[in-house]
Amino acid sequence: MDKSILIGLNKERKARRAAIVLNDLGAGTATLIFEDWRKTANIPPEIAEHPEPVFRSGKSRMVRVEEREYFLNVYLPPTRLVVIGAVHISQSLALIAQNTGFDLEIIDPRTAFATPERFKNTKLSVEWPQTILEQRPLDSYSALIAVTHDPKIDDYAIIAALNAGCFYVGALGSRKTHAKRVERLTGQGVSKEQLGKIHAPIGMDIGAANPAEIAVAILAQVIGSFRQRGLGD
Repeated sequence: MDKSILIGLNKERKARRAAIVLNDLGAGTATLIFEDWRKTANIPPEIAEHPEPVFRSGKSRMVRVEEREYFLNVYLPPTRLVVIGAVHISQSLALIAQNTGFDLEIIDPRTAFATPERFKNTKLSVEWPQTILEQRPLDSYSALIAVTHDPKIDDYAIIAALNAGCFYVGALGSRKTHAKRVERLTGQGVSKEQLGKIHAPIGMDIGAANPAEIAVAILAQVIGSFRQRGLGD
């Protein structure tokens, strides 16, 4: 790999931004494509429609255009799933997230809930969200799931996720509960546009009736949001 492309690729990795190395197999050349590729002029016009599906799927692919072959090698940052609240739903999320490639972390300052016994083989932080999210800030490759039902714990994390541009922000609670949440967050300066990005009630509407099913509904919605996220807007 060309040294300049390697340097650029490492820079994007450190910044937790996606990139594609476009290899022109016939010419033997390579081009680094950034996630905001629509704003760059280094992409051959004939290949311009191909980066988006590769970025969305996270799967490298070969394409053939006008008798020329290109290989798009994609590099995505690990998707981070941050769950606020060590509740029953979180236990199920921890189990199923292991099989979907998410880097999951559960944050809850309540020592009665956040115990290693309840969350074996799970990254668990018995701290306030303020502490952890300042140490490990959220970004566009992060999803935030708030399930404590406690505004003192959830609200800060939700605001941090909205400000960070997380690809998914979800909060547990009924429509009545969410209406009160909206009122609180509005009072803290959260815009109407930002509030509209919160998934509440949380999860896909599959008629979930227990914590495990709710976890499935949430993770399905997270995956859908990731695959449909805005790119290069």
